Amino acid sequence: MPVVDIDTDELRHLTGHEEKGDDQLKEDLFGLGLEFEGETDEGELQFEFAPDRLDRLSVEGVARSLRYQYGDDRGVYVPDTNDAEWTIRVDESVPDERPYVAGAVVRGVDLDEQALDSLIQLQEKLHATMGRKRAKGAIGIHDLTMLKGERVEQREIGEGNDLEPPEDLTPVGGDDGPTDVGGPTITYRGIDPESEEFVPLDADRGMTPAEVLTEHPTGETYADVVREYERFPAIYDELGLFSFPPVINGQRTEVTTNSRELLIELTGTDQWTIDRMLAIICYALDARGATLEDVDVVYDDGAAGERSGDHLVRPELDVREKTVSHDQIETTLGIDLEMEAVVDLFERSGLDATTNLGEETQYEVEIPPYRTDVLHPADLVDDVGRAYGFDELEPEYPDIGTIGGRHERSRLERATRTALVGLGFEDLLNFHLSSPEENYERMGVAEGSDVLGGGAAVNVTSAYSEDYTQLRTWALPSLMHVLENNTHRRYPQELSEVGFVAERAETGRDGDDAEGTGVAEHRTVAGAIARTDATYEDIKGRLQALVAEFDVSLETPTTDHPSFIDGRVAEVVIDGDAVGVIGEVHPRVLVERDLEVPVAAFEFRLDALAE
Repeated sequence: MPVVDIDTDELRHLTGHEEKGDDQLKEDLFGLGLEFEGETDEGELQFEFAPDRLDRLSVEGVARSLRYQYGDDRGVYVPDTNDAEWTIRVDESVPDERPYVAGAVVRGVDLDEQALDSLIQLQEKLHATMGRKRAKGAIGIHDLTMLKGERVEQREIGEGNDLEPPEDLTPVGGDDGPTDVGGPTITYRGIDPESEEFVPLDADRGMTPAEVLTEHPTGETYADVVREYERFPAIYDELGLFSFPPVINGQRTEVTTNSRELLIELTGTDQWTIDRMLAIICYALDARGATLEDVDVVYDDGAAGERSGDHLVRPELDVREKTVSHDQIETTLGIDLEMEAVVDLFERSGLDATTNLGEETQYEVEIPPYRTDVLHPADLVDDVGRAYGFDELEPEYPDIGTIGGRHERSRLERATRTALVGLGFEDLLNFHLSSPEENYERMGVAEGSDVLGGGAAVNVTSAYSEDYTQLRTWALPSLMHVLENNTHRRYPQELSEVGFVAERAETGRDGDDAEGTGVAEHRTVAGAIARTDATYEDIKGRLQALVAEFDVSLETPTTDHPSFIDGRVAEVVIDGDAVGVIGEVHPRVLVERDLEVPVAAFEFRLDALAE
């Protein structure tokens, strides 16, 4: 869980509530979900909070939340930005692994020691969370007065990308000459690791980027992020290299308490992530009275990534909208609320809401750009509950007295497992996450096909490992993976699993997306026999014995499936519904997994066994 260090004097100043004592602040912050953890050696208070509210990684963000809680501020606030003067050009040489950039100029900021410490803390906390230790996104903050923008002509920056220059550009060399971009420009590009020296922060001599990774403490810490890059990321102004993202800035642009104008640049592997990180920083500096200024981000044609040829204006401070029903709010919180009260609670949460009357009363809720945590209507309900005060909710006994018991589906799962174990199978519990290679490619199945396991997978946006990037669409690949890892064990090996599978709703079975999430989920039953004489007849006999335990009918008409041998594969039809497949696994799949014995297997939907 993230922990933020807060100077309570700063917090009182930023909230405008000098009368609040430390104990009262602790109580107020606990109501926001920030739990007191202790004190630092400098006397600052430490608070732990849920990792979804990354806008509270600084005292400025915490103060903003308190002002809403106190009723001093209401509704969505979006800071004004001045028109762009500076441009960040993304050169086509930029590394393929890190192609995206964002930026903003900040003017008139008053950085005393406390403000500078807070800014650095926010920077590093964002690196550790959203930035995935700088691998996904990294922030560079520079003293703008120490930069000298390059003079870039229109034909150099715009030729071939169909970008129109701003109307106020001044021609260089007469009306027929090339057009200057109208303001200072810095360039994000890829360079040879040994190509050029610069003096990094906390160093007393020039180093190449390659030397930074081996001879500088910060470089050693983050070397793994860029070590395998063919070209290293670098940012240049007219004077030369001044930033080596995501590792370290140059000493020339170091920010101090004397800095009043800043350039913030972010690079990363995902444009959305760095845009949201930038929004959080901009809101924090705006709370300090700074003036924000746009930056033009121009991607050259041929630049890596999905933004090639694009012209963006950053920071992106657009307001999003989501809808939540009045009934969901009342049902979830267990209280009755007037519509006006709900709108008031939204505004006290830093949101704006418009009421839509119809068959069902709904709220169109506007969400500020720093709120990266609002993904579903349930997140909006949580905001209403916190603004109302969870401590104000009165506990009630349920209207209906019930006795706890095992869920019907759980009873069916237990009975199925018991029956499979009785038939000689060893019960497994495998991971629900898989990868396209395991789920599709190694089984010979095409994603999006209409065979069992071919449904469109639900992908993990920020996967921790390339081995676990999507929810599995069927369980048989998991059993095959276990067999592959146990070729040194004695045969026969007879494995089964009753487990969870999912696919995107558009390819799933009607009714599986009961929650309206766009994900079709169900439980599946899979079994596999691996031995020297495993045949279709062997696995079918086990299947017949299994379904006989549940008083349902079984048919096995012939079918085709790429994971099984033609002519030795059939559809599993239970009580007239096609629910799975059974057969002898194709030799191609066995060879792919270095299996030297035949494998016969089945898989079908668990709910087919329900009476």
